[in-house]
Parts: sequence; C-alpha cells; structure tokens
Amino acid sequence: MGRRPQGDFTVVLRHPNGHPRVVRNAPLLHDGTPMPTRYWLVDPADVAAVSRLEAAGGVNTAEAEVNADELLAAHAAYATERDAHILAEHSGPRPYGGVAGTRRGVKCLHAHYASWLVGNDDPVGRWVAARLAS
Repeated sequence: MGRRPQGDFTVVLRHPNGHPRVVRNAPLLHDGTPMPTRYWLVDPADVAAVSRLEAAGGVNTAEAEVNADELLAAHAAYATERDAHILAEHSGPRPYGGVAGTRRGVKCLHAHYASWLVGNDDPVGRWVAARLAS
C-alpha cells in the first residue's frame, strides 16, 4: 500500500500468483477513527488502470451512465456489511456513507471496483470492469 496500515485488514482477493489484489479494512482504525472504505484496491497495476479511468473523467461518466437506484442499493449494502462489524457497545464515532464513505453518487472508482471484484453487486465496479476489459 505504500504506507504502514493504521488499522486491521485482511487480504480477501489475490491474483493467481498469490499477490494481493483487494484488502478488506476493519471499520475502525487502531485509534478508533472511522474507516469508511471497507474494500481497498492494492494491486499496483489495477490501481494504475483505474487511476487512468478517473483521470479521463471516469467518476462523472460512471455516475451519469449507471442506474441510480442500483447505485443507491450498492451504497446501502456496503454500509450495512461494514457496520455489522462494529461492536454494539462501541460508543465512539462510526463510519458513514456507502462505498468510499459517500452517501450518494460516485466518489472513487477504485473503491467501487474493489467492492465489485470481491463479489458485491456494485454497478460502478461493473462499469469499471467493462471499461478495463475494452
């Protein structure tokens, strides 16, 4: 990742050669700070490819092209899954929003693609995959 992790994570998707592709972050960092991004794309080639899409205006294009209701459902499912891993007795701040911490729309193609890669129904992740395949 290029820096020391500030929270717990698990590698949840690897390439066939064993190199990590996606990690799942704990919902809270070691110091209790909320971590809204549950799935993080860590493979350098994937990160670079998605970065090129973002640099070419991919966030706005994806937001305009994906089904808004499907996107809202993806945000809700993402938040529900993440929040299920916070202890009920936790009284500090909690992560908010859906994919990449946003409540609506598209904020980060990397986060959507990572979520889609691990099997979540994410229309933006699916959109990214289609663009990368073309």
